[in-house]
Amino acid sequence: MRHLRRLALAALALACAAAPAQAEARSRIKDIVAFEGVRENQLVGVGLVVGLAGTGDSLRNIPITKQSLQSMMERMGINTRDATIDTKNVAAVTVTASLPPFAGPGAQLDVTVSALGDAKSLQGGTLIVTPLAAADGEIYAVAQGTVQTGAVSAQGASGSSVSKGVPTSGRIANGGIVEKDVGFKLADMGQMRLTLRNPDFTTAKRIADVINARYAGAASADNPTVVTVRPPAGASLVNFVTTVEALEVEPDSPAKVVIDEVTGVIVMGSDVRISTVAIAQGNLTVTVNEAPQVSQPAPFSQGQTAVTPQSSVKVDEEKGRRMLIVKSGASLATLVKGLNALGVTPRDLISILQAIKADGALQADIEVM
Repeated sequence: MRHLRRLALAALALACAAAPAQAEARSRIKDIVAFEGVRENQLVGVGLVVGLAGTGDSLRNIPITKQSLQSMMERMGINTRDATIDTKNVAAVTVTASLPPFAGPGAQLDVTVSALGDAKSLQGGTLIVTPLAAADGEIYAVAQGTVQTGAVSAQGASGSSVSKGVPTSGRIANGGIVEKDVGFKLADMGQMRLTLRNPDFTTAKRIADVINARYAGAASADNPTVVTVRPPAGASLVNFVTTVEALEVEPDSPAKVVIDEVTGVIVMGSDVRISTVAIAQGNLTVTVNEAPQVSQPAPFSQGQTAVTPQSSVKVDEEKGRRMLIVKSGASLATLVKGLNALGVTPRDLISILQAIKADGALQADIEVM
């Protein structure tokens, strides 16, 4: 008996060891926060695209194109102020790009070029060197190169046209060159603030606790959005941030139900709970048919033909639908299982969830898109 008991205990221990542990939904800190100062900067400029095959701006309708062309020619020593310029091979464009964090002089950027006027297509045109400035007015890059739109456009002599894609917007791969950096010095900072992408008190505290478990007293949760971190004495901030961003934490979020009424999409978080509530769902269909009959008088009776209205009304109500009772504290899985048992459609489910919320039995926020 003792031998059999030992075998049973050994088998139970092996079964427990082989059972997979429940995995937690943990995320790296770098995936749920943004680091202060480590971000892109938007650049914009206005330039000219030349070399178009008659698909550019009409200079009479778009004065900015003519003025820009004249200014460019004057910078090259050519006076065109009193000359008549009539060409459709030039287009005024906006040039945009994103300056990556810590990008130094000489780094290359992809730029996007978009028509400003009535140009039909930018395909095959060349962007003339264009300065790109940030919101502070400083120039951080310049752009130039051949525009690639990836679109097809054709027009006949009668005015009919066909196009695929957007021929008035294109990109220049590596068309921008950084001229100066933004001057952000990470190594000189004594502390850094981490900004949560989804603000939450619990998540902010968990992040601070995880960092403090590795570096005692190095982090503090200022509010649901910001966690301030300070490197230990003598440690490099860069090395400290490298270690912090690899730490894992389990994010938390409030219970929410997101409804897109246009497409009928419903997304519910796992923390959605339902108080005790009874749900009944069914459709009532009323059908009215009109079948008018013609009444003919007898021959030689001097009567008149008359139309007699004949109406039939039919009422159909779906059968087999039961009232669903959801007990207090029911989880998302229980709610969905019960609603599916009623055979509800996504449209009906939207109405049911809104009615449960109005009743006060849905312990979650509803966001309608």
